[in-house]
Amino acid sequence: MSFAHADAGYDLLVKRNCLACHAIAQKVIGPSYNDVAAKYANDPKAEKKLAKKIKYGGTGVWGQDPMPAQTKLSNADALILSKYILSLK
Repeated sequence: MSFAHADAGYDLLVKRNCLACHAIAQKVIGPSYNDVAAKYANDPKAEKKLAKKIKYGGTGVWGQDPMPAQTKLSNADALILSKYILSLK
């Protein structure tokens, strides 16, 4: 991932208030992004799977706290976030 893509990914985390529930290195409400990256490290479908989870939300993968849907997030931005998060492995 290039620096420009990394900056875009981090900027989206801030802009979309993702850091209210997640942090890079420690669990907040949701898992740390490092833990997410490690969980999906060997999954060839991880980018699309995670982008879908970001956009549509869900529960049960990391406990019972729900991941709220981010329906106003574009598919392209969800994929940028997914790629950024997975780059943290």
